[in-house]
Amino acid sequence: MKRTTAIRILTTTLAIAGCIAAYTQNPAPRPLRTQKVKDNLYMISGDGGNVAVLVTNEGVALVDDMYERNYAGIMEQVKGITQQPVKYVFNTHQHDDHAGSNAQMMTSAEVIAHRNVRANMLKLKQPGPPRVVFSAEMSVFLGGQEIRAQYFGRGHTNGDAVIYFPDLKVIHSGDLFLTNSATPLPFMDFAQGGSAVEWTDTIDRMMMLDFDTVIPGHGPVSNRDGVAKWRADLASMRGNIREMVRQGKSKDEISDVLTGTYKWPKGGLAIAQVDAFIDEMRSWR
Repeated sequence: MKRTTAIRILTTTLAIAGCIAAYTQNPAPRPLRTQKVKDNLYMISGDGGNVAVLVTNEGVALVDDMYERNYAGIMEQVKGITQQPVKYVFNTHQHDDHAGSNAQMMTSAEVIAHRNVRANMLKLKQPGPPRVVFSAEMSVFLGGQEIRAQYFGRGHTNGDAVIYFPDLKVIHSGDLFLTNSATPLPFMDFAQGGSAVEWTDTIDRMMMLDFDTVIPGHGPVSNRDGVAKWRADLASMRGNIREMVRQGKSKDEISDVLTGTYKWPKGGLAIAQVDAFIDEMRSWR
């Protein structure tokens, strides 16, 4: 690889990583609230990514832990449900709005994530990289309940885990699936291995699980039909961008469609992402 090409790729990668980090830093925290999803399973929402809370007679398991600033608020919400201690925290991926409180959680709980999450956090020098990692699947049994972490492939990042509560038929999808109106369609963190091409296959594997309820990465609780629509919308967006690339549309034209039609954030983040998106569409066979 020519030195100038290598420098360009490295610069783009660093720009994407920096923009992703900036994008996930909300200017001011929002109040947290807790809602019951099913027996002994709750969702905390309001600031970063949704947090799942499984309560058992042997302790509590969380899925994700929002930003660093949310640690005290999360623990307060948990104490409003139970006096049992938090024993485990599963990360769906490494972004600050989902894994930002890891370091504080690790003083009393074990953090678990896909091995790519740990690699990404170490590369980005993020605090709280998980000490326990898995490649394809692992389970924790707590108070007679199974919490199963599974990796089905790339999508939002290269380390997206789906956390499955088989006894309750509930999954936490992380940012593989969203229901918030601010981000109606997928956003790939290409710098951390995300893929628009592979995302639909990852969802298809996730859909093979026996579930009826979904805690998304952001937004209200949903179901199988919500995921199916999300997948269809993703495939449509990807197809439209692929066709624009085939037609030789400019980067600015593609960026306008992504930020306009598909509501990607404007500015540096979208600019940094478009080159990687175009490159993946060109290489897709």
